[in-house]
Amino acid sequence: MSVLKEKYASTVLPALKATGRFANPMTVPRLKKVVVNMGVDAQLDRDLLKAVTEDLAKITGQKPVTTHATKSIANFKLREGMPIGAKVTLRGERMYEFLERLMHATLPRIRDFRGVNPKAFDGRGNYTLGLKEQTLFPEIDADKVKRVQGMDITIVTSATTDDDARELLKLLGMPFAGASAEQK
Repeated sequence: MSVLKEKYASTVLPALKATGRFANPMTVPRLKKVVVNMGVDAQLDRDLLKAVTEDLAKITGQKPVTTHATKSIANFKLREGMPIGAKVTLRGERMYEFLERLMHATLPRIRDFRGVNPKAFDGRGNYTLGLKEQTLFPEIDADKVKRVQGMDITIVTSATTDDDARELLKLLGMPFAGASAEQK
C-alpha cells in the first residue's frame, strides 16, 4: 500500500470528518483519478510523438493513449484525425504512487520552487498543474531527451467545492505557495 494512501486513510479522512461539513461519511472528498497529458506538434517530427509516449510511460508506469484532433483548423495546419499528443489516466494504487513522487521528488527539483498555485482549481474541485519540462522527473534521463516537452497534470477529486479540494490536497501534502494558500 502506498504511503500517501495510508496517510489519507489514517490522517486526512479523520481530519476532514472532524470539520463537520460532511453529514454522510461517503461525501468526504477523496481522489478519483489523475490525468497526465502531453501535447505535441507531431507534424514537424514524426519521432517526437514516439519519444513523448515513451517518456510518459516511464513517468507514469502505464502505457499512454495517443490523442487525435477532433476538428480541422487551417490556421494551425491541423487536420481531423492527426495525432496531437498522448495522455494517461491513473487510478488506484498507481495514482497514489504518482502523486507521492510528484509532491516529494519532482516538484522540489524545480528551480526557485516556492509552491504550486493555490488558485488553479476549476470551480468543481479539480486541480490542474502545468510543468514546463519532463526532465524534472527522476525517471527521465536528461541526456537522452531530444526536445524538452511540457505536460499538464489534472487531479480529479470527489469534492464539490474548491475549498474542500484545496483542504484535501493540503492535508495530503501538496506544497501550495505560502500566504496566498490561506486566502481564497
